[in-house]
Parts: sequence; C-alpha cells; structure tokens
Amino acid sequence: MSWAQQAQDLQSIQQQIKEKQQQVAEQIKSAKKLQQELEYAEVSVAKTVKALSVTENSLAENKTQRKQLGKQQQDVQQKIAQQQEGLAKLIKSAYMTGNYDFAKMLLNQQDAANFERTITYYQYLNNERRHKIDEFRVLISELEEVNAQLASKQQELAQLQSEQKEQKAQLVKQQASRETTLANIRSAIESDEAKIEILQQNEKNLQDALAKAQRDSEKQNQTFSGLSRVKGKLLIPAEGELMRMFGRIRQGQIKWKGIVIKGQIGSPVIAVYQGKVLYADWLRGFGLVTVIDHGDGFMSLYGHNQALLKQAGDIVEAGETVALLGQSGGQTNPNLYFEIRHKGQPVNPTAWLNL
Repeated sequence: MSWAQQAQDLQSIQQQIKEKQQQVAEQIKSAKKLQQELEYAEVSVAKTVKALSVTENSLAENKTQRKQLGKQQQDVQQKIAQQQEGLAKLIKSAYMTGNYDFAKMLLNQQDAANFERTITYYQYLNNERRHKIDEFRVLISELEEVNAQLASKQQELAQLQSEQKEQKAQLVKQQASRETTLANIRSAIESDEAKIEILQQNEKNLQDALAKAQRDSEKQNQTFSGLSRVKGKLLIPAEGELMRMFGRIRQGQIKWKGIVIKGQIGSPVIAVYQGKVLYADWLRGFGLVTVIDHGDGFMSLYGHNQALLKQAGDIVEAGETVALLGQSGGQTNPNLYFEIRHKGQPVNPTAWLNL
C-alpha cells in the first residue's frame, strides 16, 4: 500500500471518528433536553403522589372519626331511651299515688304526720323528675351535637373523595407524559459511547451535589457520631429483592457505587440511621434523591424515589420514613438505589446493613 493510500485511509478514519463524535454530541445534547422534560414530569408525579398520600391519610382518619362518632351516637341514643323509660316510671308512679293533682292530695290528708310524709314524698318525686328531665335535655343536646359532627364528617368525606378522584386522574396523565419522555430518551441515546458519557456526567453531578451538601454540613454544628459503631447493624432501607451490585461493572469502565433494592412502588423508604437531611431534590440519572448526613463524614443516599417526604434540614430518626419507593430518574421498574459514603468515597452498603 502506497504512502498516499495510507494517508487517504487515515483521513477517512479520522473523518469517521469526527462524524461519530458529532453523533454522540448530538445524542447527548438531545438527551439533556429530554432529561429536563423528565425532571418536570417526575417532580409533577411526586407532588401529586404526596398530595394523594395526604388525602388518603385524611380519608382513613375521617373513617376512624365517623366510626367513633357513630358509636357515640348509639351510646347517647341508648341513654336517652333509658331516661325516657325512667321518666315514664316516675309519671306512672305519680299518677298511681294521686299526686298528679297536688291540691286534691292536700285536701285529702287528715293526719298531720301523713300530710308531712306526703309532702316529703311529693317533693322527692318532683325533684327526681326535674333532675331526669334536665339530664334528658343534656342528652338531647349532646345527640344533636354528635349528629351535626357526623354530618360535617360526611361532607368532609365527600370532599376528600372528590379530591382523591381528581388526584388519581391527574397522576395517570402525568405518568403517561413521563412514559412518552422516557421513550424519546431511549430513542435519542443509541450509541454505547453516549450512554457512557451520560453515566459519567450523572456521576459527576452526584459528586458535585454531595460535595456541596458536605460543605454545607461542615458549616453547621453536628451532634451525630457517624456509623462506625453500628457497622453491620444498620436498618435495611426498603423491603424487596436486594441486588448486590457494588463494585461491579455498570457500563464501560463505570462501576456501581451502591446497591439496588427492587420493591413495590409507593412502599416506605426509611432512614437506616439517625441523621440530618442534607439534600432532597431531583438529580439527573438518580431521580428524586434524599441524602442524610450521619456525622463523622458518613452519608447515606436514597435514589429513584416516587416522592420525597422530608426536606433539607429535617432531623430524622432510624426507621423513619423519608420517601416513597419509585422509579424516578428514568427507571422502568420500581426500585431503591442506595449508597453509603464516607468522606465522599462510596463503601459497600452490604457490609453495613443488618442483612
């Protein structure tokens, strides 16, 4: 092969490389734009899910309150029936003794001692009757109040059910929008080179977010003692199938920095240990993320959530629910992405969890 031919071949290869680089750059550019749409769709879903969760909790509370009021209503109605029976007996007793006509009763008394006893007896009956009537009025008033509360709770129930229906319909639309965006992202990213480049950028975004969170944490007085003393005893952050992927190749030379727990969408994601929420927001590639500072340079990260229940600055206890498991960040199946880092470096979570 002549030198001229070699030069021509080299130029052709360089042109192919340039074209390939341009294709990768265009795919990444398109993917970034679509990721912004994905962020909007997933944050919208998260807000609706959180609102729906609040509504469903309110519905459960409303049900409990209506049940308690119904029991209270039955108790009051039973007491009223007993009072009515007691009053009827008093009236019958008064009629049988003839003291339904007080003047007639006085005129018929010939003996002073009998007269005094009759007066005393009459006063007793009268006082007892008045007392029962007063109790009866109180019970009627209580029943009216209970009935009014029940009516109010019934109206509240109707309102909550209406809100729940609207929220569910809105959620269906938002999820459909998310699926369309995901399909567009998959179409936009065709080459392995683009996939690797995007993963590298996502990892850098995560490192930047964690570094900023660490700097913010260092500015504040922390009282947390870290995780060293509880290694191997940390709570499992979510129920589901544990995928031990730490350290394995993910794509190209990129390795997994954490583990994945495949679970049910909407199930609780809990803090593995006490700490302070440093980060709670959407992050490209990781979706809705919560980062908790445990002190002494230790952090735990919870990604791919459906909704975040805590915000930056919140203090959380071990076992406290911080998010709902989901598939944000472009996931096709619900799972929790979990990391533990010490002074910015990822460590194998399976060595720290109580498995």
